[in-house]
Amino acid sequence: MAPMTTTATPSSWQDFRTAEPAFADAVQKRFQQYRHHVLATLRADGSPRVTGLEVEFRMDALWLGMMPRSRKALDLRRDPRFAVQANPGPDDRMADGDIRVSGRAVEITDAAVLARFVEEVTPPEPFLLFRADPTEVVRTGIDGDDLVIQVWRPGHALRTLRRGLRRQPRPRGVTPGPYAWPEPGPYTRPE
Repeated sequence: MAPMTTTATPSSWQDFRTAEPAFADAVQKRFQQYRHHVLATLRADGSPRVTGLEVEFRMDALWLGMMPRSRKALDLRRDPRFAVQANPGPDDRMADGDIRVSGRAVEITDAAVLARFVEEVTPPEPFLLFRADPTEVVRTGIDGDDLVIQVWRPGHALRTLRRGLRRQPRPRGVTPGPYAWPEPGPYTRPE
């Protein structure tokens, strides 16, 4: 399988915060509600690996810390692309929305930065530290009868998409485009 490529240029967390301070604050607040989140990395064969992870917001950056020989660390050393999903919480309400940050993880080897991180966080040692440079930040939530999706990418303004959740009949002769939101189908609760 050929490796996936992306043209998205990573940006620093500080660049994101400068560009969209209110959105960055909402994203950080959502991550800080819970300690554990979900990290997606790419295995050597290109298939996804999903693991638990704690994130830290310090020194104007989003940090990913992990054990040195963990599979996720080895994945990121080989291919720095990642996505981290905020913990959805204990129920299906997700009052503050569903948050995902995708980007590239940069391994930190600078002794001064590592020492400052250890001083502030006191992680279990030994550990590896990666700075998460975002290529996309997404928040999905419900506002009344609308699904609201906010998307930020480096070099672009925050984009907000709204999609009604109520089933609307499609006008006769109109077919959905390739990126149309799927219409909800019938739902039956499993017995």
